[in-house]
Parts: sequence; structure tokens; C-alpha cells
Amino acid sequence: MKGPLFYAKILLFGEYGIIKDSKGLAIPYNSYQGSLIISEELNEKSRESNKKLRAYYEYLKELKDPDISLRLEEMKRDIDRNMHFDSSIPQGYGVGSSGALVAAIYDKYANDKITVLENLTRDKLLKLKNVFSRMESFFHGKSSGLDPLNSYLSLPILINSKDNLEPTGIPSQASGKGAVFLLDSEMIGETQPMVNIFMNKMKNEGFRKMIDQDFARYTDSCIDDFLQGDVKSLFGNVKKLSKVVLKHFKPMIPKSFHQLWQHGIETNDYYLKLCGSGGGGYILGFAEDYERAKLALKDYKLELVYRF
Repeated sequence: MKGPLFYAKILLFGEYGIIKDSKGLAIPYNSYQGSLIISEELNEKSRESNKKLRAYYEYLKELKDPDISLRLEEMKRDIDRNMHFDSSIPQGYGVGSSGALVAAIYDKYANDKITVLENLTRDKLLKLKNVFSRMESFFHGKSSGLDPLNSYLSLPILINSKDNLEPTGIPSQASGKGAVFLLDSEMIGETQPMVNIFMNKMKNEGFRKMIDQDFARYTDSCIDDFLQGDVKSLFGNVKKLSKVVLKHFKPMIPKSFHQLWQHGIETNDYYLKLCGSGGGGYILGFAEDYERAKLALKDYKLELVYRF
């Protein structure tokens, strides 16, 4: 058995802001994907995945939620037949590895599932997001449900607020010089500790004010610019956002990247921002001239996401 593919996701804008109800924009990232597979032989990686699915099954069994109806006996039978999640999505990298798994489980075992083919009203999207939030909490302690939603629908999603999200179109890629890219920190990041740091910082009035006045404002402007294809304005706002993140989110940026982050802001060769919760994994980069950015970052592994 081999199930359908579920893709990685990139939260282009909105990390941490969406916890506090500001805008976010998530897009599918098709370079990485995963699917549920049943096979006779298991290697070490698939054995580990099977073990994780077993623990996940136990978690789902205890989940008392009227909105979540899963065929758990069927899932258990498949796990006993060596089912695992065959995935190329790197774990702890901020691109939704657990989200893709949750989407695959919902797709295969949910009763009365909401499908991509039906008219996706706001209520249906919210219901799906809430179901996914509960289902993904096994992996992160607390989940927005956005990663699985993005992976399941395989559509760009605009988050206007916690209770208001919609599928959206993004401008088609151009063949210009500009680009969005991923920079590999070559370290694993863990979501929960980073979210805990953020929640502690939110107890500080000055930090809360900065989130409302600067962080959310620049994030919202970046999203508007991106969706409208206003590249010039976008880079101005991404630079402001990059500065704010370096100043106020230092614990979420691996120490060895603080100088590199600052260098991008000073030279305008590239601007960096968090990809997901930070602490490692990928860092998201924006460059008006991708070739120049590649030269400046020649010692690092980069992956192209989107061209302007």
C-alpha cells in the first residue's frame, strides 16, 4: 500500500504573530513530501516511524473530541502490518514534517472528512484547522493546526486572524533576479521550547507593545505586498521585519547566525527571517538579487523557494 503524497509547508510570514492573532501566509513546498506506506520489510528509519505511529495511535485513542471521528481499529491493523510514514521532509526544520503526517492520517482514516474538492467555506476551514490542531498537539504540545491544514489542502493559506482564514492565490513566479530561499542552519530546532520562550516574553509589556506596533505591522505589510506583487515595497518591509526579529527574537536565532543576519541587513545582499519557530532548522531568506545573495552566502546550503 502507498498512500497519496502530502507536501511540506513554508510559513512565509506570521511566525509567532499568528499565536497573537495577526496575519500569516503559508504556502505548500513541493520539494519535500511524505506518504503512508505498508511494506513487508522495515529499515531503521521506517521502524522508528512505525513506532511513532503506534504511540500516536494511543494518543488519538484517548482524544475525546466530538469533531474528530477516526477509524482507529483500521489504523491499528495497518500499524500492525508495518505501516510507516515514508517522508523526505526534514524533522525539526520548520517545514511541517508532523503536519504532513497528520494530514495523511486524517485523509486515510477520518469519517465524514472535509475534502479539497468541496466548497471550502470559512466554517469548514476553521473546523478542519481545529481538528488538525488537536491531532497535531501530540507532536508539539500546542499546535495552531495550520501545518496539517496547508499540507492537506496543498493550497496557499492566508490567515487573517485566528478565526478567519482563506485559501488564496499567490502571484505566479517570475524569472526576475529576486528570490525567496531557505538557508540550512544544519541544526535541529524544537518547537516547544521556542514557543515557551515567546510566551514568557509576552508577559513583558514592552515586548507585547513591540509585537503589536512593529512585528505585526511589518508582517501584515509584507503579506499585502507579496500578494499584490509589489516587490519593491516588499523588500523594504522585509528588511524592517528582519531588524525587528534580530533585535527581539535573538533566542530563536542560533547564535552562530546573529552576525550573518546583521550582515544581510547592512549590505542589503539578503534579509533573513525565522522559518517556523526557529532555534535551528531552516532560516528563510529574501534577496533582490539571488546571485549576489548566493555569493555572500557561499559557505551555506541554500534552496530556492520562489522567484520574483
